[in-house]
Amino acid sequence: MNDALGIGLYASAAFLLLMTIEFVGYKLDKEPKPQRAGISGRDTATSVSIYAIGRITKPLSKFIQLPIVVIAASLAPHTLSASTWWVWAMAIFLADLAYYFKHRMDHRIRLFWAAHSVHHSSEHFNLSTSVRLPWLIPGSFLSGVVDIPLALIGIPAWVILLAHSIVLLYQYPIHTERIDRLPRPIEYVFNTPSHHRVHHGSNNPYLDKNYGGILIIWDRIFGSYAEETEPVKYGLTKNIGTFNPLKANYHEFAAMLRDIRNARTWRGRIGYLLQPPGWREFELATGHEHADQTDKAPATV
Repeated sequence: MNDALGIGLYASAAFLLLMTIEFVGYKLDKEPKPQRAGISGRDTATSVSIYAIGRITKPLSKFIQLPIVVIAASLAPHTLSASTWWVWAMAIFLADLAYYFKHRMDHRIRLFWAAHSVHHSSEHFNLSTSVRLPWLIPGSFLSGVVDIPLALIGIPAWVILLAHSIVLLYQYPIHTERIDRLPRPIEYVFNTPSHHRVHHGSNNPYLDKNYGGILIIWDRIFGSYAEETEPVKYGLTKNIGTFNPLKANYHEFAAMLRDIRNARTWRGRIGYLLQPPGWREFELATGHEHADQTDKAPATV
């Protein structure tokens, strides 16, 4: 656990340094590319503010989420040794697979989208976007169930958490427009800036694509892969229109609560909680219960 805290401390300093370098680079560009979103001082300040508040609340968030992994680990018939290299290799590989499914749940279950939409709420795509991470969204910790299989096969709980930290750290530098395409073998196997730009796109054919953390092969295997073929429109399908970090963090959660409160049936209330973003109760009456992805995130200010 101390290793994870140390990584977080050094990572925060590196994040701020690289963000500063990128920000200065954008400002020094004499000929900005029109197809890129570039950078905004107010947007960057919002992302950094959300990150700073999140660092303060992180201990409480981990305290709420930790029991899921710890309880599962206590039920494992045996515990693998963290001193063995292949245990670490397996832990990172399986944590990346677990991240894929968690990330897909974040987009397809509104309770989890209420938290994850914070990360997608920026209309820009740069290193500051990567640290726009939600904090203290009720119920979001339940997505940690994806780690139960890892704990049950004997991977120590602290190794699972550290493996997830590595998966998340990998994704920091791929939040950029300043790197185009990498060599084809790398693009085929690994998540890259091009693949992740697609993931942050709110325009078709990019919606709900490229969920991978380190490896993009999960998307190729499970049918959620999309190539970057046209300019990307970043943000939500209905943008929040605010730079207030508190509103940015809770806008979708508040919208979800309003929908639940205004629902006419219990089926509707449960639907607004567990159906994909964009699902509407009135569709029950017409027999069309699919989600309209173009309504992915109701806007609030």
